[in-house]
Amino acid sequence: MQHDEFIGQMQARAHLPSRGAAERGTRATLETLAERIPAPLADHLAAQLPTELGEHLRRVEYAPDVPRTGVRMTRKEFFDRVAQRAGADPPKAVHEARTVVELLEEATQGALTEHIRESLDDELASILFSGSTGTAGTAGAQ
Repeated sequence: MQHDEFIGQMQARAHLPSRGAAERGTRATLETLAERIPAPLADHLAAQLPTELGEHLRRVEYAPDVPRTGVRMTRKEFFDRVAQRAGADPPKAVHEARTVVELLEEATQGALTEHIRESLDDELASILFSGSTGTAGTAGAQ
């Protein structure tokens, strides 16, 4: 999946008003995910994505003011970070993050998503992997 297709699908599935909003939601989710999962997994995932998307996963690893990766965070902390980065309210951030993960599964043909799921706590994983049309966990993520 190419960058433009990924962002177009993000905009459509997350019901976002613009490509810019889709870019922000994607960036916010990937950067937060990169903070949460082990660095080697983030790097491997980045290598499977178009360069423009992979850089969002790599950027966090090299930020001098942020711990490398694998940071433990609650479900609420994760989605609050996504919301802050995306400039979205928490329920919208949950939906956007679920959409990004759904697209990651498609873009990598599921090759890495099981490893991502295993690196997350069960509660966060069940919400992130519920898909763009899923309803699991959206109310409880706030």
